[in-house]
Amino acid sequence: MFDKLRKAFSRDSSLAPASAPSSGGDPGAHGPVSEWAASQGFAFSEHAAGAGFSLKGVVGGKPWRMEIGRPSRKYIHGEELRARAELGANPDIAVLLMNRPLKDALEKQAYSRYTDGLQTAVDATLPEEMRWLAVYEEVGWESAPRLFWHRYAVLADQRENAQAWLDPALVRQLLEWPEPAPGPHVPFVLMMLRGKAYLRMQQGAGDMPRLQHAAQVFTSACENALGAFRP
Repeated sequence: MFDKLRKAFSRDSSLAPASAPSSGGDPGAHGPVSEWAASQGFAFSEHAAGAGFSLKGVVGGKPWRMEIGRPSRKYIHGEELRARAELGANPDIAVLLMNRPLKDALEKQAYSRYTDGLQTAVDATLPEEMRWLAVYEEVGWESAPRLFWHRYAVLADQRENAQAWLDPALVRQLLEWPEPAPGPHVPFVLMMLRGKAYLRMQQGAGDMPRLQHAAQVFTSACENALGAFRP
C-alpha cells in the first residue's frame, strides 16, 4: 500500500516531534505528583494556569523531560503525556514503536489521503508518525511474546537496531502496565530518532500509576539506547 508514499519521502525529512511548551506556576495543584517526583529525584514544575506539569531528570548523565498538557496530535484526546531525552546516541538509528490500533488508523488515514488525490507529493500536514509508516518497514522477531506483537507494531531502519533497543526487559515493561492499565487502543508511541528518545501517549493527569510506569518505560528505553547506540 505504501510503496508510492515511501518514494515520496527522503531519509532526510524532518521527522522530529514538535518541541514542548514551557512550564511555570505553582506546583501545589499537583501535590501527589510533586511528592512522587521529589522522591525520585526529579524536578517538578506546573504549567501556567494549571494546564499540566513537567518533570525533569537525568539518565546516564543525559537530561530528559516529561510533561502532561494539551495534546499536540489529533489522535490523542484529553491530555497528552510526552517525553524527550537528548541522549546524543547514534543519529543514524531510527526505531518507532506504536500501539497497533494507532498504526492501523494512521495507515487508513494516509491511504485515504493518497487515493483522494495525493499522487506526486506528500501533504506536509501529515503527522510525523504517519510519515514513518511511509519511510520504514515494520519489523519483528520470534523471541518477543505473541501478545507483544498483537498490541504493538515496530518500524525501524534495521531490525537489529529495534531488537537491540527493545530488549526482553523493556518488552516486559511495555506489556505490564499497572491497573488501571491503558487498553491496547490507547494511543502510545515510543521512538528513537536522531540520537534522541521520545514518548507520546494519551494520559489523564490524575492517573499516577500510569504516569509512574510511563516514566520507568521511558528511562529504561533511554538506558538501552545509551548502551546500544553509542555514536
